[in-house]
Amino acid sequence: MKQLTQILKTGEMQINDVPIPTLQKGMVLVRNHFSLISAGTEGSTVKTARKSLIGKAKERPQQVKQVIDTFQKLGPVQTYRAVMKKLDAYSPLGYSSAGEVIGVGEGVSEFRKGDKVACAGVGYANHAEVISVPVNLCAKLNYDADLLKASYNTLGAIAMQGVRQADLRVGESCAIIGLGLIGQLTSQILNASGVKTFGIDISQSAVDISNKHSTFQSWIRNTDGLSSKILEMTNGQGVDAVIITAGSSSLDPINFAGEIARKKGKVIVVGAVPTGFDRDPYYYKKELELKMSCSYGPGRYDLNYEEKEIDYPYPYVRWTEKRNMEAFQHLLHTNAINIDYLTTHEFAFDDAPKAFDMVVNKTESFIGIALKYDISKNQARDKIITSQIAKSSDVKISFIGAGSYAQGNLLPNIPEKDVDFIGVLTSSGTTSKRVAEKYKFKYAASKEEDVLNEDTNTLFIATRHDTHAEYVIKGLKSDKNIFVEKPLCLKKEELKEITSLVEEKKKPVMIGFNRRFSPLTKAIKNKFGNGPMSMIYRVNAGAIPKESWIQDMEIGGGRILGEACHFIDYLTYINGSLPVAVSANAIPDPHGFNDTVNILLQFENGSTGVVAYYANGPKSLSKEYFEIYSAGSSAMLFDFKELKIYGKGKLSKKKLINQNKGQKEMTEAFINGLKNGKAPISYQEVYAVTSASFAVLDSLREGGKQIKV
Repeated sequence: MKQLTQILKTGEMQINDVPIPTLQKGMVLVRNHFSLISAGTEGSTVKTARKSLIGKAKERPQQVKQVIDTFQKLGPVQTYRAVMKKLDAYSPLGYSSAGEVIGVGEGVSEFRKGDKVACAGVGYANHAEVISVPVNLCAKLNYDADLLKASYNTLGAIAMQGVRQADLRVGESCAIIGLGLIGQLTSQILNASGVKTFGIDISQSAVDISNKHSTFQSWIRNTDGLSSKILEMTNGQGVDAVIITAGSSSLDPINFAGEIARKKGKVIVVGAVPTGFDRDPYYYKKELELKMSCSYGPGRYDLNYEEKEIDYPYPYVRWTEKRNMEAFQHLLHTNAINIDYLTTHEFAFDDAPKAFDMVVNKTESFIGIALKYDISKNQARDKIITSQIAKSSDVKISFIGAGSYAQGNLLPNIPEKDVDFIGVLTSSGTTSKRVAEKYKFKYAASKEEDVLNEDTNTLFIATRHDTHAEYVIKGLKSDKNIFVEKPLCLKKEELKEITSLVEEKKKPVMIGFNRRFSPLTKAIKNKFGNGPMSMIYRVNAGAIPKESWIQDMEIGGGRILGEACHFIDYLTYINGSLPVAVSANAIPDPHGFNDTVNILLQFENGSTGVVAYYANGPKSLSKEYFEIYSAGSSAMLFDFKELKIYGKGKLSKKKLINQNKGQKEMTEAFINGLKNGKAPISYQEVYAVTSASFAVLDSLREGGKQIKV
């Protein structure tokens, strides 16, 4: 299929042949008929991408700060890889479209093939021939729906949510500051609700269009005595509400809203404007209510709602983002609003770059710009050939999942001369294509069978945590060698099935416990060997928002299974024996997370270790610190950059220029080990560490009780 993409480094925009996106649980596969270009949001993104690196930095100072922080913590190599991964990626565009369902995922009962739908969501409702969208970001349409109009879906929902926040009644009045697409749609919805609308914009053409089609009266912002005119037309009171749909760095929209609103009125911020308003004379003396409007409505940015299909109860949350979409589509279908005049341009999808050139260069006046797709084409789920390089290495690898970690730490460290790169499969066709091109894979895969066939003998799994076990099991059943990023699995029954398959297939299963491969770890191991020892591993993990997928026990497994397993493995490796008992205690957390926890481990050889995993520390403190004590000697490891070893009155130091957590050494060790049919970490250790991680959760549930591993 074809998809519109842009490379952020150069701003180059192209129509790319990419694999059809994977159809996952709770998703629907949609063939787009139309998608809508958001001239404001997307135009800004495209314009920024076409600037120089310095220009990009000026536009996004917050991201520059993140780069500086990464450089200070990880050094130049890791920082460069992280930045280039973003800049070199095929970045999809689009977030509002309409089309026809051509496939439904597991658990979907609301939709079926042939249904007409309107879709929303950045990363989902892209400018592409085929898209995969969660059910709660799809609105089912009538069989005779106009799909061009329906493609305004996302912007309609944004406008609808702004109107909901204003909470106006029939006969009341509202001023709309900013008469672009969302401003026009806002006015149309308010008109259908019996609200008198006034419009303000800095563009005369926008004002003229509004006076003709949408508002009761509109003015250009610099009109003399404008606030007096609005006051006069509202019986000397001012408007009941102001909805700001403009995008601006100026404080004028927010301050002018305060000027024209009535006492006890409301100001609703929909557009991207600063909110540092003047307290006097308007906001304070009028006791104005200032409210933000969040995107499409309740459910936005909620993982449970958007990805896990958990709807909000109708009696308690009357309007969600999906219900806003459905309400907007009903207004369209019943002709309660008329948006025909908004579509000023319609481009064939193949000409999408020309449409964006027009937006960025402003060569013509425009409002709504639609892309029309050729729906006569057959859309086959075929792999995309990206390399004709023929090699005959014994190790033939494919990737399932190739996100930031894989691109920053795994793929760059695989020794090219020793392997054949076969296929790469990700949920996003654009990522599959770009990674396949960059690392010279033979093809970008479009389905699991492409990477589980006989062409591949080694499978790298770097997907989200909840799919690790599934792909490990499928890989083993297909007789593949396995490398899987931590954790191995999220459920004990999954561990049992994997173990049974390992015993049956005799295939190496490697988990991405990279820290044991660090050069400084090797120095510790050489000094202390195996034997009874005392160990402390302090992790200043930092807080992660409760909305993060990592915190979701079904998807991410939480931070014990998802990350603390790293440190359990490290202690296991350092002392040279397996954990036999675990106890753990956590500071109570209002969300029920186990983010701040002390884990006490006992090992077969008598060693003891503590993993002090803390989410309540300062960012200014280094993340990881390790101490070991044994037979009169001790060592301290600082963030895998500096090592101090004390013994017999002597102090030896090792200091690296850059942090090295062993990713390169780990990847090379795995590839080299395959030549002998062995993984550098035994499955016995993988099993024990995974079991110990489960035991930590059991101990926390049992109030700190010691659990045998």
